[in-house]
Amino acid sequence: MGVDLSGLTDLNKADLDALTANSTPGDRAPSKAAQRSTYYAGLLATVTAATPATDWELVQRLRSQAQAVAQEMALPSTRDEDWRFTDLSPMLAIALRAPELTTLEPEAIAAFAIPEASVRVVVVNGRFVPELSNLVGLPDGVTIGSLAAVTDRERLASHLGQQGSQDAFSVLNTAGLNDGVVIELERRVQVAKPIHLLHVATADQPAISQPRCLVLAKAGDSHCTLIEDYVAIGQGGYCTNSVMEVVLGNCATLHHVRLQREGEQAIHIGKTAISQDWNSHYTLTTISQGASIARHSIDIAQTGPGTETILNGLSVATGEQLTDTHSSLVLSHPHGTADQLHKCIADDRGHTVFNGRVFVDHDAQQTNAAQLNRNLLLSPKARVDTKPQLEIIADDVKCSHGSTVSQLEETELFYCRSRGLDLATARSLLLDGFAGEILDRLPIASLRSTLARQIAQRINPGSAS
Repeated sequence: MGVDLSGLTDLNKADLDALTANSTPGDRAPSKAAQRSTYYAGLLATVTAATPATDWELVQRLRSQAQAVAQEMALPSTRDEDWRFTDLSPMLAIALRAPELTTLEPEAIAAFAIPEASVRVVVVNGRFVPELSNLVGLPDGVTIGSLAAVTDRERLASHLGQQGSQDAFSVLNTAGLNDGVVIELERRVQVAKPIHLLHVATADQPAISQPRCLVLAKAGDSHCTLIEDYVAIGQGGYCTNSVMEVVLGNCATLHHVRLQREGEQAIHIGKTAISQDWNSHYTLTTISQGASIARHSIDIAQTGPGTETILNGLSVATGEQLTDTHSSLVLSHPHGTADQLHKCIADDRGHTVFNGRVFVDHDAQQTNAAQLNRNLLLSPKARVDTKPQLEIIADDVKCSHGSTVSQLEETELFYCRSRGLDLATARSLLLDGFAGEILDRLPIASLRSTLARQIAQRINPGSAS
């Protein structure tokens, strides 16, 4: 069987040529494992070559450590347990390169504005763009800026690159760590309006961009709503590999909204790593509806007692999309609470994956943890893979977990049609109800209506609801 080399970088092609040259005439072409290893090595070379030098010792060390770890890694395959349902082999057909500097006019991103958010932070192809951002109106005690422009570097030393576990893509992000966004909240700061962190990919080039963001909410009664939003201009193939790190001090509150609505040919890989100190409150609401392949990994550690974590999620896969959500939540202290509801809708040949792990450690007594994954299949060829996991070491807890996979109920459709609705309207009404349980938890009214309309259009093309 021949190997298609057209989509690989020059480095990958050279390495594969060497593998082929060293084989005997009776040998097969390079194995898939060799291709994945070579392709990942090419990505590593691409992102490190595009990374400028820095005199910041912390960044130097993080890069060096990540590059050393990455030398032993490869592009994940379905033989890896954490990736068994998510096939990344289509990446091998994309010759990803470092993104070129792109200049956008404000009009180009006007359609992505969120009226309720007076502060907007714009990142284009992984680079913070102050000229497109609007930081006017930030209350005292809130600082937003570029990672490269940080002057008091010591305060970030114990946070940057320290959150969450390592995987091939987060390691790749750190190996090419260049710039990023830092959002800091001082004690007792109440941010009344949402902060919109807009990540824009220009899909006119097959590039890999690696956005990075660090959110620090210091101990005290601080409160903020953050909208992390991934969009695209154009419909070409590209890859976004993002890392978001969140550190909540005691009694801090963050409502985090994450929207993934990338281009249809995009590959989106995202990591969200959160550390919560005692009595902190973290709510994450994720909506994933874009990209051809989307993977979001959530890694949460409750590091103090009385901590609250709420995870809401909605994944929509139509056409031949694949969307994968992996979450890990570790409760290590008493009186913690965790509540996770993740919903998936799969239509056509769409494929959704959910793997949620909740670990209740020995010292996490008197905790409450609940996890539920509900899945809706709208087509005979749609697919869902679900794996909720609950591990309990403590003995004084209230915990539950479960998963359901179903289709639209004929009895519900019949009831709606008996009230005079046609089949398409009845179907749309039931789907709105299923998705609405998550959308209604969004704290921004304009997003609720916009996303409901976009999702309805994806599931019911031509729908105006």
